Amino acid sequence: MSKQSIEECVRASLEKYFKDLDGEPAYDVYGMMMRTVERPVLEVVMARVDGNQSQAAAILGINRNTLRKKLGDHGLL
Repeated sequence: MSKQSIEECVRASLEKYFKDLDGEPAYDVYGMMMRTVERPVLEVVMARVDGNQSQAAAILGINRNTLRKKLGDHGLL
């Protein structure tokens, strides 16, 4: 899947979300998206590196300590 394909999936999901709101106001869409996407990203990357946090942090482009905090926040430690 290309970067463009991922963008298309996100765009389509957001369009459906707003359609499903049926005119109701939306709040904290950015936060909702980050919370929704972060956990599966962490799960997939951690599985890909067999749990090696240093490798996962490198792949994600974040500090290992930041990764540990995010894993803890999502109950993945």
